[in-house]
Amino acid sequence: MANLAGMIDHTLLRADASQSEIQKLTEEAKKYEFASVCVNPTWVKYAAEQLNGTNVKVCTVIGFPLGATTSAVKAFETQNAIENGATEVDMVINIGALKDKQDAFVEQDIKAVVDAAKGKALVKVIIETSLLTDEEKERASRLSVKAGADFVKTSTGFSTGGATPEDVRLMRQTVGPNIGVKASGGVRSLEDMNKMIEAGANRIGASSGVKIMEGGQSTSSY
Repeated sequence: MANLAGMIDHTLLRADASQSEIQKLTEEAKKYEFASVCVNPTWVKYAAEQLNGTNVKVCTVIGFPLGATTSAVKAFETQNAIENGATEVDMVINIGALKDKQDAFVEQDIKAVVDAAKGKALVKVIIETSLLTDEEKERASRLSVKAGADFVKTSTGFSTGGATPEDVRLMRQTVGPNIGVKASGGVRSLEDMNKMIEAGANRIGASSGVKIMEGGQSTSSY
């Protein structure tokens, strides 16, 4: 199970998350040796302090959850997060621009974050599959690769739906073998996780990491 734990971004992105809950998240991440904790930017510095000296990374979210902030703001958020200790950033694309077929704009929006990360942090691109057609999912995935992202990611977990094996499979087929695919939103059990891995995911975003490792089922939406 250790290799499975190393694929999980142990996630707490609720607006009402308290410091004690973030502390518990980091303690669980250390215990199970998860890949990272994924927290809102305000908690990055605290999480980094709690995880200092461990192999657990600190992941945060950029332009979250709507993706509708400007590229300059996303770039600043990224720089600030890295300064505070983040080594992975999950950014949300401008979904409306993608739907308007403003591909050059979407690519530049992603590239603004990639450039701000400057090799100091992995960049995962959230395309919010529940709002997209299959053609749009493919286009968003291709644009993410062109912009230099390290991963494409299904969902924020805060929209109308989460990850599905079908979307993961489509994204993996689009980006090929050398770009990561992260499934997030609604992965609540070991069975769910295995379905995502079989479809091509190599990272899982879940608030249910402990339940997954213990073979249980969570009712969490993320």
